[in-house]
Amino acid sequence: MSEPEYSDDYTDPRLAVLYDQLNPWAADSEFYLDLVMSARSALDIGCGTGSVLKRARAGGHTGRLVGLDPAAAMLDQAKERTDVDWILGDLGTVSFDREFELVIMTGHVFQVFLTDDDITAALTAVCAALADGGRFAFETLNPRLRPWEKWTGAAEVVAPDGALVRAANTSPRMTGGGIVEVVGSFTSPGWEREVRCPSQLRFVDVGELDAFLSEAGLSVVERYGGWDRRPFTGEQLEIITLATGA
Repeated sequence: MSEPEYSDDYTDPRLAVLYDQLNPWAADSEFYLDLVMSARSALDIGCGTGSVLKRARAGGHTGRLVGLDPAAAMLDQAKERTDVDWILGDLGTVSFDREFELVIMTGHVFQVFLTDDDITAALTAVCAALADGGRFAFETLNPRLRPWEKWTGAAEVVAPDGALVRAANTSPRMTGGGIVEVVGSFTSPGWEREVRCPSQLRFVDVGELDAFLSEAGLSVVERYGGWDRRPFTGEQLEIITLATGA
């Protein structure tokens, strides 16, 4: 192969079509689906291929469903279902005014906000989007367990055109300030080049997280350590939070 080419994570159409295979429906998806089904209106920030909202509509949800994502290639996959509002953008380009009973961020989207200002701005925008009594649900990985040290696995999937694609994570490392860098590597015999997707995720502990929420006008109403709603004790991988406008 030639020298690798670089792409933001899943903005390349060849990768977007693989996302649902590499991230199959699981207990976390069921958790968020249950929340969406119980809300009359829901916004999914960083919705990706829109699997939760598509499943909600297919399951009989009749209210307003909106998916927001900055990657056009991912939204192209979401738009297979036309009865959900798909918006290209992010919280810096699109705003909402008390429009949703529920706002969700799945797939550790919260961790893409790297600076204190980024986190505060995102949470402030979420708070503004919530209707009175609305809830915000999201998860972040527990830094105490150092999960990035295990991000070295690989998987093979078959693309829609029949091509075999190998996906792997390489070189995860903590760079300081709670930020972990990892490079996704995608190769296929029919591709001229390997595609590499460098990404960064920020890890915050519970104390930091709650301070950010409070500063943005949000207060925690429920916190879990598992998708079965077991209480968070500090020893679980996921910090699952439901918050509401203070």
